[in-house]
Amino acid sequence: MTTNKEILLVVDVVSNEKEIDKEIIFQALESALEAAVIKRHEYKIKARVAIDRATGDYETFRRWEVVEADPEIEGGLEFPDAQMLLEDARKINPDIEVGEFIEEPIESVEFGRIAAQAAKQVMIQKVREAERKKIVEAYQDRVGELITGVVKRIEKGSVYLDLGGNVEALIPREAMIPRESVRIGDKLRGYLLDVRSEPRGPQLFVSRTAPELLIALFRLEVPEVGEGMIEILAAARDPGSRAKIAVKTNDPRLDPVGACVGMRGSRVQAVSNELAGERVDIILWNENEAQFVINAMSPAEVVSIVVDEDKHSMDIAVAPDSLSQAIGRGGQNVRLATELTGWQLNVIDAELAEQQSEEEANKVKQVFMEQLDIEDDIAQILVDVGFNTIEELAYVPSSEMLEIEEFDEELVTELKSRAKDVLLINAIVSEEKIETAHPEQDLLSMQGMTEELAHLLASKGIVCMEDLAELSVDDLLDITDMDEQQAAKLIMTAREPWFAADTGE
Repeated sequence: MTTNKEILLVVDVVSNEKEIDKEIIFQALESALEAAVIKRHEYKIKARVAIDRATGDYETFRRWEVVEADPEIEGGLEFPDAQMLLEDARKINPDIEVGEFIEEPIESVEFGRIAAQAAKQVMIQKVREAERKKIVEAYQDRVGELITGVVKRIEKGSVYLDLGGNVEALIPREAMIPRESVRIGDKLRGYLLDVRSEPRGPQLFVSRTAPELLIALFRLEVPEVGEGMIEILAAARDPGSRAKIAVKTNDPRLDPVGACVGMRGSRVQAVSNELAGERVDIILWNENEAQFVINAMSPAEVVSIVVDEDKHSMDIAVAPDSLSQAIGRGGQNVRLATELTGWQLNVIDAELAEQQSEEEANKVKQVFMEQLDIEDDIAQILVDVGFNTIEELAYVPSSEMLEIEEFDEELVTELKSRAKDVLLINAIVSEEKIETAHPEQDLLSMQGMTEELAHLLASKGIVCMEDLAELSVDDLLDITDMDEQQAAKLIMTAREPWFAADTGE
């Protein structure tokens, strides 16, 4: 056993200077002493050094890993200086298993200048790893927070921030505000997006473009947001250019928009200045989604909205002179409103929309007049109150139709009766067409088609190759009991004329 009080001194000094756990320093010293022992031998051996944490005394052991014999290698060992066959190891220790080690004490190296030099690189690495682990632990729970740092260096558009305490964060180029002027020494705020434990490179990743940064800045500038009196429910940004935030008050006496704007715009201006002049629209949230969209389209004035729940979209009609303002430069305004509300928004000319709506209404009115055999004025009333199809008229409750001022019970009963007759006649005609349908010759003669299948398809309204080509595999499987591969092959055969037309054959 080698006694060395100097080891305890080194551990104390490094631990205190770097604020690293002593155990990590001891492990680094053991690794360094092991490296020095191995280097002293002509052949590559395995070694283990054990330092007594209380006294600084240490012992060195040569190690052989216990392995099974490799039949392809003479002697059965790939590294005879560091390995031992299981049968030989059990002569020393009968209970030993493969993967364990046989050890014997050997002379230790002195903890002098040579050992200290060997230890230096190992210790530096261990200390660096410990410091990086400490940074990760310190910032792991701060993901999602606003952090401030000083620009330390700029590399290829990416910015490195000094957060103090030897802690560094990276703002990647794509997370920087476009065209923002940043110089070394500038103080920058950012949103802590991620903390990753990696052996090399940055570990703290910050964003200047995340919508969450905008919310965090308003939380900082507007006390009512920090206290929960005002909520910021959503944010959308075109970094460095324009942004929208949706705000809601939890106190009916408080104006959330005014509170976020501040006296003479001081609060919103402070946020804008922090984001390289990004202009921020503060939008009043509304539980009525159509009204929320109208608010989000600010400053454009919306004339009307048509909501499509199935597609989760809205057609927004604006006056012709407000069209460019509603869309915004490069579609910016409608794009931000779409992102803010979560609805797909389509801006249309109000005059054009009105014209299209009028044309659609006239078509519906004509259908009512022809199929129900009613006068122009009655058909117009039906259109005006919102009826669009014969089906709606047939199945709407009579009580709702009786609410129409011009209608009495007799007229309502007659209209509903005629609508049901029309639906019945249409259904019979459609069924007859299908039953009497015959497959065309191109369908009958196409490769892979049988006469039985062709007639089955015709009974479903698929009478030619073009009809079959337009089906999906699932559509065809709903009609027949063939497998998916057969269905796909049949449809591709039907589509061959399409490809021939594309190639000019």
